[in-house]
Amino acid sequence: MSRPYVTLSCAMSLDGYLDSEAPRRLAMSNAEDFDRVDRLRADSDAIMVGASTVRRDNPRLLVRSERRRMLRLHDHRPETPVKVTVTASGDLPADSSFFCAGDIEKIVYCPRGESARIARTLAPVATVVALGDEVTMAAVVDDLAERGIHRLMVEGGGRMHTQFLVEDVADELQLVIAPFFVGESQAPRFVGEGRFPWNASRRARLTETRPIDDVVLLRYALSDRFEAGAGADAIPQGPPDGERPV
Repeated sequence: MSRPYVTLSCAMSLDGYLDSEAPRRLAMSNAEDFDRVDRLRADSDAIMVGASTVRRDNPRLLVRSERRRMLRLHDHRPETPVKVTVTASGDLPADSSFFCAGDIEKIVYCPRGESARIARTLAPVATVVALGDEVTMAAVVDDLAERGIHRLMVEGGGRMHTQFLVEDVADELQLVIAPFFVGESQAPRFVGEGRFPWNASRRARLTETRPIDDVVLLRYALSDRFEAGAGADAIPQGPPDGERPV
């Protein structure tokens, strides 16, 4: 069975940060780009974020545009994608928006040794899936394939992006650059340390550069499965919400 097509989606500052140190989220993008992200969500079967993103940002991870939700229903798909996260600690609030927002399946992957403990807390609100002694992204996408997921959108945070890139299981990267610096050493970064497959001797292939108001979208092909015509503009555009997707 073919694994899902994996798109990493990220917006960062000029100095590579995803956010500031402050508890309040720092908007890296603008209304037009948030609408592009909503289109990408609408074209996905599942959206994945890390546990730290669930705790820090409390994201809903829903398709915001009513028109796009209706198009999904017309295509016999749920109006918003399945939500996916990974945790080793199980430290996820069961009343967070990740679990409570949207009538859609939520999947929590965890190490086998922690699954019983985590299920006691999260089984009422999610499907808890044990994957080996440690959870790898390769194992996650294999399991999602068995669940009928064909397109996976990964929205972060930095640890999640790092794992997908280091394991070389991503097909493309959609990276938005905000026109400012953060300059805070403890703020979350786009990626952490790792042995990345793309380096000076193996460069990622840049396939698109697009200004979106005051930000720039860089689109990179990360595998030979890259689909130039898919992704950000695959779903017809609806009216912008004027708010950031969360």
